[in-house]
Amino acid sequence: MPIHLLDERIVFPRPRDADPDGLLAVGGGLEPERVLLAYASGIFPWPAEGYPLLWHSPDPRFVLPSAELRVPKSLNRILNRGTYRVTLDRAFTSVIRRCAEVPRDGQRGTWITEELLSAYVELHHLGYAHSVEVWRGDASEPCGGLYGLSLGGAFFGESMFALEPDASKVGFVTLVRALQAFGISLIDAQVHTPHLERFGARPWSRERYLTELKRLLLVPTRRGTWDLDGALPRDRT
Repeated sequence: MPIHLLDERIVFPRPRDADPDGLLAVGGGLEPERVLLAYASGIFPWPAEGYPLLWHSPDPRFVLPSAELRVPKSLNRILNRGTYRVTLDRAFTSVIRRCAEVPRDGQRGTWITEELLSAYVELHHLGYAHSVEVWRGDASEPCGGLYGLSLGGAFFGESMFALEPDASKVGFVTLVRALQAFGISLIDAQVHTPHLERFGARPWSRERYLTELKRLLLVPTRRGTWDLDGALPRDRT
């Protein structure tokens, strides 16, 4: 199956034309208009060292309907204990840099290049990309967090990190509960991870995902700076 070569035009081939591993196209840039069109089309950038920019649309797609979040009792106790404090959109650049720098088991290097980092920081300033920060005590830097992009009724999760036990889990659960309150009903995790499977994420066929995405893009995008004020019951913050 041929891989499409992108140029300066802000267009993408059909997601259904991706190869069996999900690779659809190479090239192009990370202009906000191109990145937003990609996500709205069921496509996302996934750079790899030594290659031109790569664009993917995997089949199946790994997703979590926000209403179907499963939270282990042990994690609920940590959430209710208030060990960590969670914020939204307070330290986006710090979160995405940590996601790029913190080592992961079985992973060498990072796909979060400086070009991609700069692109998502710009999307954050435009009100489309969002971060979750997890804090402990009076620390000046978050000990965990994640970031992603939101369009319509969907949130596209990109990466997370943790420097303290359960920090990223606390951030993720708090985010999903906030998304429920915001009317955002689907979290796109892109590809399978055991971490998110434990919270109820599961595979959808590409066709099912694209059909649902088209419907969710009819929902107005919650653009701008997010916060948790009024989004969660008091005993969950």
